[in-house]
Amino acid sequence: MELDSRLDMDFGYDLIDNGTSDDFYTPPFIFEALNVEFDMDVCAPVGGVPWIPAKRSLTIIEDGLITPWAGLVWCNPPFSTIRPWADKLVDYKNAIALLPLSKSVWSRQIWRKAAGIMILDKEPRYIKSDGTNAATMTIPVLMAFNESCVDILKNSGLGRVR
Repeated sequence: MELDSRLDMDFGYDLIDNGTSDDFYTPPFIFEALNVEFDMDVCAPVGGVPWIPAKRSLTIIEDGLITPWAGLVWCNPPFSTIRPWADKLVDYKNAIALLPLSKSVWSRQIWRKAAGIMILDKEPRYIKSDGTNAATMTIPVLMAFNESCVDILKNSGLGRVR
């Protein structure tokens, strides 16, 4: 189905599951610890995630890769296609992202350009679209792309920022 025809459909929360391994949502304890309201969640499922404190959520319909970002951004991109999100995060800078450690070109690029990187002290159990919890096979890190975002990470108590 083409995107244009989906714009006229009524999307419910039950249609969020894309049936992929990318349907893992950041657990609430991370946002409680960050203690900040984001202006945008740039990679949200249709219907958003109710516990993510963001004023606006960009879904596959708005396409966070082409829609301009504004204010403080939260990004938990699909782990299957991180490269374009990594590029945009590095260019945008006013963002915090949850990303996997990886042996990839994008990972090396973002590692060099992030203002701060935190391996979480507590391994998150992600929330799947059906409400169950799951872990991933990767080591998740929070990355900050400017000094004010680094301060948010430092004040969270979620781990040590480097």
